Amino acid sequence: MVTSRIRRGFVDLDEGQLHYRELGSGDRTPLVMLHQASGSSRTMAPMMPALAKDRRVIAIDLPGNGDSCPPISEDPTMADYADAIGRATDAMALQRFAVYGFHAGASVAAELAIARPDAVAALVLDSVGLYEPEEAERLANDYMPPVDRHPHGLHLIQLWHYVRDTYLFWPWHQTDAAHARAVGLPPLAELHDKTVEVIKGMDHFAKLYRAAFLHDKATRLPMITAPTLVTVGRTNSQRDKLDAVAALIPGAETLVTDGIYAPSDADATARQYATWLMTQADQ
Repeated sequence: MVTSRIRRGFVDLDEGQLHYRELGSGDRTPLVMLHQASGSSRTMAPMMPALAKDRRVIAIDLPGNGDSCPPISEDPTMADYADAIGRATDAMALQRFAVYGFHAGASVAAELAIARPDAVAALVLDSVGLYEPEEAERLANDYMPPVDRHPHGLHLIQLWHYVRDTYLFWPWHQTDAAHARAVGLPPLAELHDKTVEVIKGMDHFAKLYRAAFLHDKATRLPMITAPTLVTVGRTNSQRDKLDAVAALIPGAETLVTDGIYAPSDADATARQYATWLMTQADQ
C-alpha cells in the first residue's frame, strides 16, 4: 500500500514533542493536515497519497492526541491548539503552507490562518460544526464525559463503544433512531486501530472537543483572509451547516464530497482537494 511509505517523526516544542506523519515532496506549497477531536493523524493517512503526488504533506497529531504531548493549558482554546501547530511549522521551517482541517481540526486550521495570514496560503475546512450558544455549551459539557481507568479494563470497552457509536449516531451517546447516521461501520480492523489511537489520548482529547464546541465561529471565521474551501461529506453529521459556515468567510467556496470514512472515498475526496489547492495555494 502507498500509505506504508508514510514517514513518521516528532518535532520539539517547549512543552514536549508533537508527532506527525509525512509523505511526498515537490515544488508545490506544502500541506499541513489536522485531524478531528479524537484519534490522531492516522485519520489523514488514506488521503495523503493523492495529496502528496507533487507536494510535501504533513499530518500532525494535535496536542494531547495520538502520540503528541498534552497541551500546555488544562482548559485549552482553539487559539492554544493553533499556537502549538504554528510553533511546530516554525520548527519544521515551513514558511508558507496550506492547511486542511477535519471537524475540530478545521477550527484549529481557521485559528492558525487568522493568527498567521502571511504563512497560510490556502485553507480547506472539512465538516465544520456550527451551533447556537446554548447547544454549544451543552455539547461542551456533556458530549465526552471523563474516562476513568478501571481495574478490570472497562474503560477500554467504554472507548470501543464510543468509537463505534460515533459512526452510528450523532451525537454518539444518543443511540435512538432519531439520531442515527447513514455512515455505517468500518471494518473491525479499522475500528480497532482507531480505538487504539483514541486510548492514547484518553486523558486529553475531551479538551479538544470542548474547545471546538465553544469556538466562536460567528465571530472568528469572518477574520479569515486566505482562500478557503468549505467542504463536507454527503453523509456527515454537519452536512446541513455547509452554506452557513461558508457565508461567514469572505469569498469562501463550497464542495460536497463522498467523505473520508471509506478508503476509496478518502482517495477520491483528496483528489478533489488536490485540484483545488493547485488553483489556490500554488499561485
